[in-house]
Amino acid sequence: MNTLNTSTLAALEEMLQNTARSAPPDYMPIYFEGGSNSNQIIGHLNPEFIPYLQESLLKDPIPNIALGHEALHIASVRPIELSANLNALAERMRSGGFIPGWRNEEFSWLDQNGHEYFRLERAAFRTFGFRSMASHINGYTKAGNVWLGRRSESKATDPGRLDNLASGGIAADETPLVNACRELWEEAGVPPHIAAQITPVGRIHMRRPIPGRGFHDEQLYVYDLELADNFIPTNHDGEVSGFIEISLAEAAARILADEFTSDAAFVTADFILRNHK
Repeated sequence: MNTLNTSTLAALEEMLQNTARSAPPDYMPIYFEGGSNSNQIIGHLNPEFIPYLQESLLKDPIPNIALGHEALHIASVRPIELSANLNALAERMRSGGFIPGWRNEEFSWLDQNGHEYFRLERAAFRTFGFRSMASHINGYTKAGNVWLGRRSESKATDPGRLDNLASGGIAADETPLVNACRELWEEAGVPPHIAAQITPVGRIHMRRPIPGRGFHDEQLYVYDLELADNFIPTNHDGEVSGFIEISLAEAAARILADEFTSDAAFVTADFILRNHK
């Protein structure tokens, strides 16, 4: 399985044209109001969550958050104040069972100019459909193979699926590059002097509804890293159960067989299309 045929390449190209899906029509928009972000839609709520949220906010309102018949409205106030309001809302949704996999780690929500408007528990970003950020690193060899990790069966999302050499959500106060280097060490045992050689190659905007959960909206910062032939990835944080080194053709076949996480499938497909011969 060493060659990539035209139909396989066409399937990968078509897949990459559909990375950013619209929210389903019955999902409730979340508006961020005030300032330069007046009436901007920044998230979407699964309709299954709305009755619980309506009852909860009616009994005990949260400042700067208003739930109408057609939308959830968030006021634009100081980031520290809005972060406290939204984390109170997230704790309430967690109590109702709508935010699984709580991480005690915060993500930042940034506008198009890179300004931070609030921070929130990372597991809540999917529940509310807020845009988050992640880094993904394609590890490859001179022979043209790619290294892939298999996610631990204990992971809250996509257990047991194939992933890139390293990847991870970008926490508040992290840059994409700092995050990429950290994840390379924690997930694949790549030391800093090798991680420093990564090459930024672009971004992929990923948007998709998650049945029973919420709406996944994430900017993927993509990097490539060439690894020596004798380098063997080693996981340090327990999030990866093992690694495989395979050809681009086999990676493509596994993507089309739905063995990858959705994010890693897009990132790996992009790598294949950029590097196939």
